[in-house]
Formats: sequence, C-alpha cells, structure tokens
Amino acid sequence: MQQDMLGRVALITGAGNGIGRETARQMAARGAIVGINDLKEEFVEAAVAEICESGGNAFGVVANVSTREGMFGAVEAARAQGEGFDILVNNAAWVRYQAVPDIMDETMDRMLNIGFKGVIWGIQAAAAAMDPERGGAIVNVASTAALRSTLNSVVYSGIKSGILGITRAAAAELGARNIRVNALCPSAVPTEGTQRNRNAERDAARIARTPLGRLGTVTDIARGICFLASDSAEFISAQALVVDGGSTFTNI
Repeated sequence: MQQDMLGRVALITGAGNGIGRETARQMAARGAIVGINDLKEEFVEAAVAEICESGGNAFGVVANVSTREGMFGAVEAARAQGEGFDILVNNAAWVRYQAVPDIMDETMDRMLNIGFKGVIWGIQAAAAAMDPERGGAIVNVASTAALRSTLNSVVYSGIKSGILGITRAAAAELGARNIRVNALCPSAVPTEGTQRNRNAERDAARIARTPLGRLGTVTDIARGICFLASDSAEFISAQALVVDGGSTFTNI
C-alpha cells in the first residue's frame, strides 16, 4: 500500500472495533500516526497492539468524545504524538432503533451526545489543532439512513441527516483555512455493533436490492474514508460519499 499519509497524525473516534478499527489499520498502513479512541480500554489496547505488531504506528486514546472536554483532550493527545494534527474521523456512535412510541429521553440523549454533539465538538477541536496553513481533513461518518430511512429509525435518521448539514456548514466555514470537511454514508455492514440488527433474512433482502450483489464490508467503508482524508481528495469538500453498492439510488 502506498505511503501517501506518511507522518500525518490522525484520530479516529470509536475505533476499538468495526469501521473505525479497519480505518485505523488502513491509515497506519499508509504511513499515518493513528490515534485509536474508544471508551473501552481493552478494545483500544488490542487495536493498538495489532497495528504496531504489523509495523504501523498507533497509540491509544481512552476518552469520552461525547463531551467537549473529552474530545478536546483526545485531539490534544493526538497532536502531541507528532508535529501537528492532520486528520479527524468522527466515527463514534451509539445506536438504538426504536418505534416512535418507544423513544425515551435517556436513549435519545445518549445517541445525540455521541453521534451529533460529539461530531461538532470534534470539528471544533480539530479546527483549533490544525495548522492554519497546512490545513487538514475531517471525515464525518453518516449513513445511507440520512438519505433513505427505514422503520424504527426516527432518532438515528435524524442524527445522520444532521451530520450532512454539519458537514456542509463546517466545510463552508473552514475552507479558508484549507480544512476539508466531508461525510461518508455507508450502508449497513456486518460489524460487532450491528449484530443485534442483523439476521439471515434481513441480509438476504439487503443483498437482493443491491446492484453489486453483496453486503458491504468494513474494508469497503474504510477505503472510502481514507480516500476522503487523503491528498487524492484535495479539492473535495462539503460532500457526502455514498458507499453502498448502489442500493440507495436504485430500485431493483
């Protein structure tokens, strides 16, 4: 793999497993110094060990990035690892699918704090840490649910739709500092976190309506994130890249 991120400092939130962990693997393989953030220390330690054993450069950041203090601390910990701060991937989320009558304050507040407010705190912290001339890249992980919703997803779809608005507004404001802000919208992919919402029948239905004929993988999604964070996307900002095998904008 090309070393097109050599020496760049990145922080990936919610990277203990799933999409975040695979993104960390790929960025480290491309030469980045990668910060692995998660609330669970054992996940962080395992991810860091795996990358370092493979010859990559990774470090752990155990922090609650749903709070402003936690996010600023995580970004500062990453910045201290190199000669600046270059890439933020706002990936952390906590998800519960609930029908409208079942939505409660506690569930909604936790989803909003991690998946919506955390993205704003991340953008704020990254903008403060990035060199005003060198700039940087921010990638916010949204979802195809921001574009086409499913049952029992009022809060989730609302948050992911909001991320697209946040992305565009931040791109407009931060572009003068050479900070690019983009979003990536993955379809449902098999991860540890999505197991509770998956079964063989549901997977078969998703495959049937996907033109490319398979479910996506964390590798597919991580490649898209790495592209948006790389110099290959140096004139791309305020965009939402859909990585879904063609399922959102077709009807088969």
